[in-house]
Amino acid sequence: MGNENLDQKHPQNKKDRATLDGLLKVQLDPSDRNLVELARLIIRYRNFPGARDIQKDLQIVLNTWQLTEEELYAKTRVIHAAGMVYRRTATGEQQDWT
Repeated sequence: MGNENLDQKHPQNKKDRATLDGLLKVQLDPSDRNLVELARLIIRYRNFPGARDIQKDLQIVLNTWQLTEEELYAKTRVIHAAGMVYRRTATGEQQDWT
């Protein structure tokens, strides 16, 4: 009784929601960056006690792109092996993986 209100809000929720909203707009042919971002967010929110809207939308993106998590991870391993996804930007920013 009352446990349903124990959901937490992830500290990166606002930033991740903006990223996820962008991914939801990609219908066909996601870029390497899109694939890596999706995998990163799935890992971040796996077993997280809350953010159910984000978890639901992550599954929607996987379904839209017609991928299983295993297929996504196989693709992102190849992308990461090339080492070019999270290069520093012109402003010197680097993607955060926390």
